[in-house]
Amino acid sequence: MCSLEQFKIDLKGLTAEATALEFDLDKGFFDALDQTEVEGGTLHVSLSIRKASGFFELQFHTVGTVDIVCDRCLDLMEQPIETDNRLTVKLGSTASEDDDTVTVDENEGILDTSWFIYEFIALAIPIQHVHATGKCNPAMTKALEELSADRSGDEESNQAVDPRWAKLAELNLES
Repeated sequence: MCSLEQFKIDLKGLTAEATALEFDLDKGFFDALDQTEVEGGTLHVSLSIRKASGFFELQFHTVGTVDIVCDRCLDLMEQPIETDNRLTVKLGSTASEDDDTVTVDENEGILDTSWFIYEFIALAIPIQHVHATGKCNPAMTKALEELSADRSGDEESNQAVDPRWAKLAELNLES
């Protein structure tokens, strides 16, 4: 199990104007976050923190692969990820999140970056995730083809054609 403590940054304790941190993520990271979309993966996160007057600018660069479920065959697949993200953080009286600015309670001064890193990764995953052609589970692909053929054949035979479409089809055949 991965400890998420390493992702907590003491902003008040940062002394240099620029700080660089590196994180290596694996299945333990995703399990510790208790989320359902990403099953695992191997990623490297480079975090650059620039301390400025009144705020902190965090630049995240994430590269690697995540293990997600294929939409077509439901087997795990590797999805390459490479993303660059920016986050502005300031210290304030109460913790809040507005657009791209996160306010951290100045009495605490600790920013937990683990969930932000996960969100950046999740946003980099394409909406549709399927294996490359020919890489899906063959048994599932065959079952899908059979069900699709059965379903399309049933629909065509059971439904009468709208007369307007039939007339258009006749016009198309004449030309």
